[in-house]
Amino acid sequence: MKHFIAAAFAALALPVQAETISIATLPQGSVWNTMGNVIAASVREDGLQMVVQPYGGNLAMMQALEQDLAEFSINDINDVIAAADGIDHYQGQALSDLRVVAKLNPLPIGLYVRADSGMTEMSDLAGKRVSSGWNAFPLANSHVSALLSTGGLTYDDVVGVPVPGLIRGSDDLSSGRTDAAFFAVGGPKVAEVASSVGGVRFLKGDSDAEALERIRAIRPAFYFSEVQPADFRVGIEETMMMVTWDNVLLAGAHVPDATVKAMLTALADSAAEMGEAYPPLRAFSIDNAYVGYPGATYHPGAEAFYAERGIAQQAL
Repeated sequence: MKHFIAAAFAALALPVQAETISIATLPQGSVWNTMGNVIAASVREDGLQMVVQPYGGNLAMMQALEQDLAEFSINDINDVIAAADGIDHYQGQALSDLRVVAKLNPLPIGLYVRADSGMTEMSDLAGKRVSSGWNAFPLANSHVSALLSTGGLTYDDVVGVPVPGLIRGSDDLSSGRTDAAFFAVGGPKVAEVASSVGGVRFLKGDSDAEALERIRAIRPAFYFSEVQPADFRVGIEETMMMVTWDNVLLAGAHVPDATVKAMLTALADSAAEMGEAYPPLRAFSIDNAYVGYPGATYHPGAEAFYAERGIAQQAL
C-alpha cells in the first residue's frame, strides 16, 4: 500500500511534501537521535513532514529501512558497509537495500574518563575498567577496539564491564562502575555525565601512520581528524587528533527518487538552521555531501540530485 501511495503521488504530479516520512535513530540522548530531531524540525519548514522513530540499536534501525518501516536513518558509514557485507553483528543477514544519501558530518569518537581520574592518555587505561559487551549496540565493540589500539592496547589489556548500550555505558561511569566510557564528541550524554561527576576528559591516543593502519584494519572508513575545544565539545581540553567516522544519511531502496531529492533540497536549504540548532551539524555542506565510500551504494535519487547540481563525488 505504501508503494502504491508513493507511486500515485508521482503519477499525479502531486508534491512529495504531502508525504509523512520517518527517520530511524538510536534512543533519546544519543547523537543520532539529537541529529534526527534537528533534521526533522528543519525540513518541516520546507514542507516535508518527518517523524523521528527511536530504535534500540543499529541492527534494528537498519532493518527498519530494509523492511520498509522507515524511509531514512542516520548511521556510521562503517556500520553501513558491515551491514551490506553481512559481517560482524550482521553475520548471515546482509542488508541489500540500504542506500547512502549524503555525508552529514564527521563524528570524532573517544573514550572519556572523570576529570579527577588522573588519566590523560589512552595507554593509561591498561588494567582499568572499560565498557564492553554492547549487546544492544554491538558496533561499539569495533569502535572501542580501534580507540584502544591508538594507545597500543586491546580489550585483553583492560577489564571489560558488560553494558547493553551507549547510555548505560556512560551511566556506569557516573556511578563509578567503570573507569572509562565510549561516546561521540559533542554528545549530550557526555555533558550530562560531566555535570554529575564534576567534569570529564577524553583521552589522547596516537594518530601516526601506524595508528591509522591499525584503526583501518578494524574499520575501513575510519580516519583521524583534528578536534579543537569548544563549549559543546565537553571533555576536550586541548586540540587533539581523534578517531573519526562520517555520519551519513541513509534511505531505503524503496524510497522514491523524488522523496530523496526533496530531502536533499530541504537539507541544503536548512543547513544554517541545523548548525544553529546543533553545532556539530555546522560541518554539513551539500557541496561536500557526496563522498565515495568503499562497499556502499548511493540512492539513485541522490545521484541524480548531485548530477543536476554539478556536485562531483569526492574521495574518502
